Amino acid sequence: MEGIAREVATINRCEFRPVAADAVAPVLDATFPVTLLDPADCPRYVGRVIRGVNPAAETPLWMKERLRRAGVRSLGPLVDVTNYVMLELGQPMHAFDLGRLSGGIEVRRARPGERMELLNGTVVEPDADTLLIADGNGPLALAGIMGGEISSCTDATRDVFLESAFFTPASIAGRARRYGLQTDSSYRFERGVDSQLQRRAAERATRLLVEMAGGQPGPIIEAVSPDCLPAEPAIRLRPERIRTLLGLEIPATEVEDILRRLGMAVAVEAEHWLVVPPSSRFDIALEADLIEEIIRIHGYDRLPGHRPLIRFALPPQPEGRVAPERFKETLVQRGFQEVITYSFVDPAFQQHLDPERKPLALANPISADLAVMRTTLWPGLIKALVYNQKRQQPRGRLFEQGLNFIPAEDGLRQEPYIAGMAAGAVVPEQWGAPERVTDFFDLKADVEALLALTGEAETFTFVAAPHPALHPGQSARIERSGVAVGWLGALHPQAARELEVEGDVFAFELSLSGLQAARVPAFREISRFPASRRDIAIVVDEAISAQAIQDCIRHYGGERLREVRLFDVYRGKGIAEGRKSLALGLILQDFSHNLTDRVVEETVSGIIAGLSGQFGATLRI
Repeated sequence: MEGIAREVATINRCEFRPVAADAVAPVLDATFPVTLLDPADCPRYVGRVIRGVNPAAETPLWMKERLRRAGVRSLGPLVDVTNYVMLELGQPMHAFDLGRLSGGIEVRRARPGERMELLNGTVVEPDADTLLIADGNGPLALAGIMGGEISSCTDATRDVFLESAFFTPASIAGRARRYGLQTDSSYRFERGVDSQLQRRAAERATRLLVEMAGGQPGPIIEAVSPDCLPAEPAIRLRPERIRTLLGLEIPATEVEDILRRLGMAVAVEAEHWLVVPPSSRFDIALEADLIEEIIRIHGYDRLPGHRPLIRFALPPQPEGRVAPERFKETLVQRGFQEVITYSFVDPAFQQHLDPERKPLALANPISADLAVMRTTLWPGLIKALVYNQKRQQPRGRLFEQGLNFIPAEDGLRQEPYIAGMAAGAVVPEQWGAPERVTDFFDLKADVEALLALTGEAETFTFVAAPHPALHPGQSARIERSGVAVGWLGALHPQAARELEVEGDVFAFELSLSGLQAARVPAFREISRFPASRRDIAIVVDEAISAQAIQDCIRHYGGERLREVRLFDVYRGKGIAEGRKSLALGLILQDFSHNLTDRVVEETVSGIIAGLSGQFGATLRI
């Protein structure tokens, strides 16, 4: 609150009146010894004995109301005073029952085997790097986080030991969360506290406590290690640097006035200032920090507005590579929606979808279900799909482009991938088309649209192969010139049950590094002569893929064969079991002359002969 008051006074050019914290003269000689065994983490510790506190005293209404408005519950004078001073000055404090202390205060790291019960009833075993407040009998409190039950003040407490200490942010950061705690004290110490505030806060708390509950204070006890306290170096501030960063001229008198009203010591040198920030502004360490403070008070709205002159260096866009944005645009045009998910995922999801890789485990995960780095984009997509299905959105077409983190012998590889999932109806409900559920070939068409962007769709093949996350018989490895670049298939039924997916889900994942190489566009003459089409129907074994048939036809068709179209697949009456019929359209064309029927028939006969010799194909009559 004092800091806010200083800001208001500075902005409005009013007089700033700090919180009155005059020294309270000691009435007793009572002290309690303090030893800093770890001064690097606690370079200053201030304490004070106060005897004869009235345990029946009540907190005044004005303080109760101020605490209530700040969101703090009144718990009696001892706790209320420490909370009030923390809110007023920013210094967390703690009160120990003096009658329950023994020997002297020690500020040290935890020792093996030590245990303590905290004020909230939790029993903890502090780690060796946890800073403790202890006495001759053992731990009293987790330093800067929470006090222990063994030394807590009760309704019968009459003698107290008031603590006001400075703990470095590094010694407190992360410790509270390690023990499942989040306190007002740890919140402030993690972010930094004024290293010169402790004695002043102790005097302020002493006066408030004596006024409210009586008692006789002893002298202030201060243990300090000056070498470990934060340094307060002078910062050089140059007028020309202010002009360069802000683009305007601020009079020197105003610069000095703003800095001094912010509590800074300003010394005028020949062509610059030497500025020493107050200990409360430990966030100021650079010249740019001072300039930021100046313009913040001077007014951002007073900054001049102009267009800067920038020389743009446009990065090259090679024609031989497909930009990642084009893949995303294509999927959006085909009805997909992009999602962005966490790079760290649930280990259970990861195990179901990529059990053959051991993912990198996070040392300090956000939560148990975000504990490992993903090796595939599918976990995040499935989680998003399930989330929508549980909210009455059965149709989902989602994709994501991002990095997979794949462990390797040479370290963790970060590889770019694009993946997608489809479930539910092929198109939204409408009158113009009957409802049909998405199948394998719907998603395959979407994948083929991505592959076509390379201009080399003929170099890609879909090879039937098993994948632990995909349905047996409904999965395919996608290869480019014999090199695997991705997977396509239906989600395995067992994985779907374990992951609570509703209905059939089809997924793909493609490596961008294997997908971006593209054919450079080049001129090709268009034939002026008409094309001829011949349709053939052949019968082959069920195990032979249509891709293999088409590759064979292109091989034997020669240069005259322009296109092969598969337009029908038939199994049933008239076709032997284990066989299937494929109907294909062959488009033939020449650049120099019309094709005669004889030439067309010879070409088709050569194709049929090649199919018969390679696959045992027969013409269907």
